[in-house]
Amino acid sequence: MQFGAVLQCDPPSARTVHLAKLAEAYGFSHVWTFDSHILWQEPYVLHSRILNETKRITVGPMVTNPATRDWAVTASTFATLNEAYGNRTVCGIGRGDSAVRVGGGHPVTLQTLRDSIRVIRELANSRSVEYGGRTLQFPWSAGSRLEVWVAAYGPKALALAGEVADGFILQLADPDIAEWTIRTVREAAAAAGRDPDAVKVCVAAPMYIGTDYAHMREQCRWFGGMVGNHVADIVARYGTSGQIPAALTDYIAERQGYDYNQHGRAGNAHADFVTDEVVDRFCILGTPEDHLAKLRRLAALGVDQFAGYLQHDNKEETMRVYGDAVIPQMNPAVTALQVTEIE
Repeated sequence: MQFGAVLQCDPPSARTVHLAKLAEAYGFSHVWTFDSHILWQEPYVLHSRILNETKRITVGPMVTNPATRDWAVTASTFATLNEAYGNRTVCGIGRGDSAVRVGGGHPVTLQTLRDSIRVIRELANSRSVEYGGRTLQFPWSAGSRLEVWVAAYGPKALALAGEVADGFILQLADPDIAEWTIRTVREAAAAAGRDPDAVKVCVAAPMYIGTDYAHMREQCRWFGGMVGNHVADIVARYGTSGQIPAALTDYIAERQGYDYNQHGRAGNAHADFVTDEVVDRFCILGTPEDHLAKLRRLAALGVDQFAGYLQHDNKEETMRVYGDAVIPQMNPAVTALQVTEIE
């Protein structure tokens, strides 16, 4: 299993870069960032800095969207980063959440998402593509390689991931929900004539190493509120008739709204409806042994990467313990570097 660290692009930008360098030193393979241009700093600018100051880490957005960025510009950004730093990028993409909703917009349709994946992937892989009634190709790009991973929860979005994505991102760490979503993605891949095992699976959720469970839950309760935005859309579309697991839909019954100005932040006042039980299911909290037990369950389901959100007050220590006690157990080939290399 590989490991990623999910960062917000809060100022000062130097701290985001520093955390990314720590992630590499502790054996993480990926650094992901939020992509919400009003709430946080521009991620691709920071990606360039991170790539310049690291040697191995792969960077990407978790997740971008087809609404706020022109598809060809997105592809050009990745192809440029790949030319400069050697194919160390990945594109996480979804229909759009805070990046569009904070400005009064709405998530794109699944067809728009499907079309954008085709355009971004072809252009960023140095190939030609039909876009806007023209055949386009970057004349300066050669040898760029980019995988596109799709974030999804609902049945139709999961099917899209199985049909066209290089990877599937599930933003919660409940093993029962993960089992259903992974099975749905793989069935869709097989129906489309693809190798189901060729679609990589990334589970992304807050990770917090500690023993004060009350404190850890309060630091990570925001995540259930964030997931609730997507689940509310799913319930509006599919209802609660049983097509979607109750473990995913039932917890938003008391949800009364959401303030995107508090999006992704500990202490989010609009996440009060998220119970301790939901926090425990959706996140990975506790001792290294607690983390390993849940990670092993996820790995047995076919999860290729766990990406840990670090929007809490224990970022460095959580990454250090992962580097010392978690990652080597899940991926013995990875050995953390000496942190003094980056201090």
